[in-house]
Amino acid sequence: MTELKNDVFLRALLRQPVPRTPVWIMRQAGRYLPEYRAVRAQAGSFLDLCQNPELACEVTMQPLRRYKLDAAILFSDILTVPNAMGLGLYFIEGEGPKFKNPVRTADAIRALRVPDVESKLGYVFEAVRTIRRELNGEVPLIGFAGSPFTVGTYMVEGGSSREFPHIKALAAEAPEVLDQLMDVVAETTIEYLNAQIDAGAQAVQIFDTWGAAFEGDDFKRFSMASMQKIVDGLTREQDGRRVPVILFTKGAGPLLANLADTGCDALGVDWTTDLATARQYVDDKVALQGNLDPATLRESPDVIRQGVADTLASYGKGPGHVFNLGHGITPDIDPDHLGVLVDAVHELSPKYHVRS
Repeated sequence: MTELKNDVFLRALLRQPVPRTPVWIMRQAGRYLPEYRAVRAQAGSFLDLCQNPELACEVTMQPLRRYKLDAAILFSDILTVPNAMGLGLYFIEGEGPKFKNPVRTADAIRALRVPDVESKLGYVFEAVRTIRRELNGEVPLIGFAGSPFTVGTYMVEGGSSREFPHIKALAAEAPEVLDQLMDVVAETTIEYLNAQIDAGAQAVQIFDTWGAAFEGDDFKRFSMASMQKIVDGLTREQDGRRVPVILFTKGAGPLLANLADTGCDALGVDWTTDLATARQYVDDKVALQGNLDPATLRESPDVIRQGVADTLASYGKGPGHVFNLGHGITPDIDPDHLGVLVDAVHELSPKYHVRS
C-alpha cells in the first residue's frame, strides 16, 4: 500500500503526540454539498449510490477537495448489513429506510444467518479499494458499521423509530431472543468490518445511535456487550500499523466509563457531555472524538470559531483528541461554514499540543 503522508488522525486515536488536533466530520460526504446532490441524482437512488463503487468513491472524495480534513470515511450505510441478511431494504423519500421483511418473532430471528459478506457486500469492499487508490496516501480511510443494537432497532421496527416499541417489548418479554439477534448481527459485523480492513480501511467506527435508548444493565446487555464482541473479533493490525476502533454511542454520558473498558481505542462523544467531563469518565484510557453541537454550523463564522475554541479548551492539553461534531452534519448547512470550522481547528489547536 502507498505510504501514508498524514497520519495525525491515527496517532491521535492511539493517544500519541501530535502537532495539532486532527479533524474530520461525521456525514462529511453528504447532502449539504451540491456536488454530492448532483452525484446522488446521477445514481438514481441512495441505495444505487451505495452499491456503485466508483460513485461511492467520488462522494467520499468530495469533502477532501474542499477542506483540509485529516481522514476520509467510506460512503455507505449501516443498513447494508441487514439488507445482506435478506430483509429487503428500500427507501421512501421523506420517510427514510424501510424493510420489507422486519423480524419481530422468535422464529424470524432464529432463522437469521450470517451471510456471505464477500458475495452480498462485495461492492462495499470494492469501494474501499477504489477509495484507497484515489486517496494515494494523503489521509487515512475510516470504515464503519452500525452497532448490533442500532441496526437491530431497524430490523425489528421495520424502519426508523423514536420510541422503539417492538424492540423494547422484545427485550422485556423475550430477552434471550433479543440476545440471539444481537449475536447474529455482531457476528456478521465482525466479518463485514474485517473485510473492510482487509480491503484497506485504516480505522473503523461503530455507530451506536440508539444504544442509549436502554439504560443501565439493559444497555450493557444488549448494546455494549455486542459492541464488545465486535471489538474482540476485529483485526487490529494491518500493513504493520494498528487499526484503531472508535465506538460512538449517542447520549452515552456516564456510560462512557463502561465503554472505555471494551478494548476500543477511542470513544465518540456527543454534544450533551462536555469533553472535560468525558475525559474524567474515561480516565484517559482511550482517546475522545467530538463534540461540537452540529447546530453551531448554522451560526455566524465568529460563533463557529468560538465553538471550536470552547471545544478544544474543554478537552484541554495533551494527546488523544480528534475534533468532530457531536453527531452528523445536517443537510441545511452552508458548506462555507464547515470550512470555517476546519480552518479554526488548524489554527487554534496547536497550543494544546507539545511541540516536537
